[in-house]
Parts: sequence; structure tokens; C-alpha cells
Amino acid sequence: MSHTPHELHEEFPEHAEKMTALKTSNAHFAKLAEEYHEINRAVHRAETDIEPTDDLNMSEMRKKRAALKDEIYQILSAA
Repeated sequence: MSHTPHELHEEFPEHAEKMTALKTSNAHFAKLAEEYHEINRAVHRAETDIEPTDDLNMSEMRKKRAALKDEIYQILSAA
């Protein structure tokens, strides 16, 4: 299990400039990025036992993070 944060700019370094621009020009993208950031931090805190959680909640948080990441990638690919 990795305890490395999965920040969007690390996940999609080739789209860093596009993400910055979309955060200011696309309200939906900005909302998705913020949701991703929040759930990603929650997963990281749980993985590092700062805020421990049960396996079911951890699994659900990871699924939500993956779904947000997929939606963000679709927007980045289309832009």
C-alpha cells in the first residue's frame, strides 16, 4: 500500500497548465478538482493512520477518488 499522496498535478503532469486554466474558466472542473483534493487528502490521512477508518470506508473513498480522477481526465483529454 502506498502512502504517497496522489495530487492531480502529479497524476497528470502533462496537463498541469490545462488544469490551472480549467480551474479558473470551468466551474464544473474546479468543483471536481476540489472534491478530488478533499477525498485524496482523506484517503492519505486514513492510510497514514492520522485519521484511521475501517476497510469498507477506505474502499469507498478510494472508489470515489478513482471516479473523480476518471472524470477529470476525460475533461482534460477533451480540452
